[in-house]
Amino acid sequence: MTKLSVNINKIATLRNSRGGDLPNVVEFAKDVQRFGAQGVTIHPRPDERHIRYQDAYDLKSVVHTEYNIEGNPIPKFIDLVLDIKPTQVTLVPDAVDAITSNAGWDTIKHKAFLKEVIKEFKDNGIRTSIFVDADLHQIEGAKETGSDRIELYTEAYAHDYKQGNKDGITPYMECAGLANTLQLGINAGHDLSLDNIKFFKENITGLLEVSIGHALISESLYLGIENVVQMYLHRLK
Repeated sequence: MTKLSVNINKIATLRNSRGGDLPNVVEFAKDVQRFGAQGVTIHPRPDERHIRYQDAYDLKSVVHTEYNIEGNPIPKFIDLVLDIKPTQVTLVPDAVDAITSNAGWDTIKHKAFLKEVIKEFKDNGIRTSIFVDADLHQIEGAKETGSDRIELYTEAYAHDYKQGNKDGITPYMECAGLANTLQLGINAGHDLSLDNIKFFKENITGLLEVSIGHALISESLYLGIENVVQMYLHRLK
């Protein structure tokens, strides 16, 4: 079964919009795990506009499933991850002012940098993953960095699926095939939803984990958090 890691950034966004501590991100992390989610994901950014660096520390003691911290490996982020030692760190090439992740790494151009950062994380017992586009050359490059896994950037797939173009899954299938051959673990995330997750899961061999936040939280406003988590788990069986 593919694991579901719930990205709770949007809960922090809602909290920050009002001030105070409601909704509480720590309690929410406890709840999604209690409802069956097998992981919690956060993506702190330098301006702390949603998840704050302190949240990352506060969550450490309550995430008893997989704790995944995403972000651009700037020095402050690297220090945070090394201090907390989550289950997994996912490296994302976000610009400082990016609203959301909008591209994968060029694993060939940035090979030396990624290799150095990944070695430091792995030396500290932290599983590593690289956010990549569905491009065979980038998958090959990811392998050469020493990363344990890749996270396929799925916005293009989600867009094509919404337009009725199921052939948009093809490059992801090809990349998954190569990743399996190279013994790279496969994660996926970005714009996956209740509408498109089942088809993606059925066609991506070896899919270990999906990280879903925006869609899951939005759907939960209508359907309820516990119900939505269970619906994802059902589709991922």
